[in-house]
Amino acid sequence: MADELKLMVETELPVMFKCDDTNALAKGALLELTESMTVVIVSGQTKMIAGVAAAEKIANDGITMIPVYMGGIFKAVAGAAILIGAPLMSDATVNKVETQTTSTGAAGLGYALEAPSGDTETFLMRLQIGGGSIS
Repeated sequence: MADELKLMVETELPVMFKCDDTNALAKGALLELTESMTVVIVSGQTKMIAGVAAAEKIANDGITMIPVYMGGIFKAVAGAAILIGAPLMSDATVNKVETQTTSTGAAGLGYALEAPSGDTETFLMRLQIGGGSIS
């Protein structure tokens, strides 16, 4: 997988979520909620975000729980230009983030601490699920 988020400052401990044994989840992958406390890799824009995988999960390894960061400062990959302080959401490309265009609860990832000038540029962001909402 590519473009995983990298933890730069740990501001809180990860929380355990359920995951399907058949799924492979890379450390740093952006994860979405699919049902009660259950995660998969984000599959597109405006998904309800659980957080960022704090560990790798290998497919068919018998493990059905994964630690997930719901807060912290991460290095992320932009899907487009983003302004400093802009609220963020998942991009259509797996693990990339973009400026939030919806105000739907957990679709908000947090906000930009730096201003990437375009697609594939890395920048620092504050992961804060449901935070940085637009009005």
